[in-house]
Amino acid sequence: MEAVRRFPDLRLLVVEKEKRVGLHQSGRNSGVIHSGLYYRPGSLKATLCVEGAAAMLAFCRDHGIPHEICGKVVVATRERELPALQELYRRGTANGVRGLGLVGPERLAELEPNCRGLRALHVPGAAITDFGAVTGKYAEIVAAAGGTIRTGARVTGLARRGGEILIETTAGSFATLHLINCAGLHSDRIARMAGGAPDAIIVPFRGEYHEIAPGRRHLVRGLIYPVPDPRLPFLDVHLTRTIRGTVEAGPNAVLAWKREGYRRTDFSPGDTARTLAHAGFWRMASRHWRRGLVELHRSWSRGAFLRAVRRFLPDLREADLLPGGAGVRAQAIDRAGNLLDDFRIVRTDRMIHVLNVPSPAATASIPIGRRIVDMLAEMPPPACRFTSAGGISPSAPPGPGCDPASPSPGPASSSSLAG
Repeated sequence: MEAVRRFPDLRLLVVEKEKRVGLHQSGRNSGVIHSGLYYRPGSLKATLCVEGAAAMLAFCRDHGIPHEICGKVVVATRERELPALQELYRRGTANGVRGLGLVGPERLAELEPNCRGLRALHVPGAAITDFGAVTGKYAEIVAAAGGTIRTGARVTGLARRGGEILIETTAGSFATLHLINCAGLHSDRIARMAGGAPDAIIVPFRGEYHEIAPGRRHLVRGLIYPVPDPRLPFLDVHLTRTIRGTVEAGPNAVLAWKREGYRRTDFSPGDTARTLAHAGFWRMASRHWRRGLVELHRSWSRGAFLRAVRRFLPDLREADLLPGGAGVRAQAIDRAGNLLDDFRIVRTDRMIHVLNVPSPAATASIPIGRRIVDMLAEMPPPACRFTSAGGISPSAPPGPGCDPASPSPGPASSSSLAG
């Protein structure tokens, strides 16, 4: 969207393997427009999340996409959590999040009457939307500006051919001068197809949710979060009011045995083998196995899950928990076993690889798009076209110094954004 806005003569092709956009991470998240509390000041996440939250709310207003500013509380239920809560307040303030306030039990009871805690951080500007609808609107804008979105086109190979990048897909071949890889759960694979050797692998973690029974949704007014473990990029079990009017509780974060494994029974031998063959996975597992067992236990035991939620919502009953949906988080892990926390976007020769953009990437998607197009515009000539999971082909220049080479035959004369 940013590319066609900035360079209206650009010929852009988005290559999408599914039948429509937004079927995976973009359409399966909680819908929270994150505020920017959790991220280290100065990090890409911190900068782009705060900017992105404002941009996302404006985008939703401008395009009639349902959204609601519902507010959020992060609740400390134990004394040992109070220093971490104070650190969240410090980070949020440093990141420019407006209206933050540390509140005691009385004010917490006014904000969330059914919630209990020693102290809480109130985030009045926290909001929710439907990111599937947002993604669909992005696609509409791109198509209206002359971009092409080719669905049902899974990338099977990448090759260099003269001065072009050839993208082989299940829907045919496309040639481009520049390629942007935004393939989410498969971004590391696309990077390897392109001849790169990323030091991190995508390991899928399934986030499992329960839904609160309709008659008990009144227990939650907005968003209720516990104080997270600062060693992990996951936010632990929380309660989220959705734009559909439902209330979700979750997620558990358990290892998925398939990159798009939304059910416990989903299994891919290839995906599993790649995870288990990566040295970084085992180093990560050796550090966090205890936490992994807690998550696994909560996945299989509704009682254990309920106890985690009742720490701050004591009136919730087991009968209130109904089966919910699931999403899969594309979590990058490097060879040292580190769970990469910040966004990672890498530029190579005529390619840009978006290698790690977990939450709050949906919130920050508009400034992330700007950043990627800035990187594209800085590339040396020729730089003339796009495709998703794919690249860019000769047409009008996206920036100064573009060499408008003649287009390749057929539909290949466009660039790729990898999807």
